[in-house]
This record gives sequence, structure tokens and C-alpha cells, in this order.
Amino acid sequence: MTLEIDILNPKAKKLLKNLEDLQLISIKKQRKDDFMKAVKRIRAKAAKYPITLEEITREVEEVRSNRYGLKK
Repeated sequence: MTLEIDILNPKAKKLLKNLEDLQLISIKKQRKDDFMKAVKRIRAKAAKYPITLEEITREVEEVRSNRYGLKK
């Protein structure tokens, strides 16, 4: 079972550390927010290779035609 706990009092952190020392719980450092890392990477790529409105429109129309068939 995994729980996320916000520690409000430093004494609680010491208690948790003691429980970890007794091997009753395991404390893992939270990794940096992978979502925000991905957002930053996508934004950097978008800034480096900007896409025009015409390219977006063409892509949307292509996906729609593949999904729904050509309607003329």
C-alpha cells in the first residue's frame, strides 16, 4: 500500500524515520514531476520547430478523413 503524507510537524518526520529504522515502513524520495518534465520537453521542441495553422489544419483534416471517410 502506498500513501502520500504531508508532514506538518518536524517531530513527525523523526517518528517516521524511527519506523523506517525498525523496518516497519519504507520511505522513498518522490521523483521530480515527470509530467512537468514532459511538458517542458514538448514546449522546447515546439519552440524549436514551430507548426503553422495550415499544417495543423491539414493534419486534422487527414485524421478526420481516415476516421470518418471522405465526405464530399
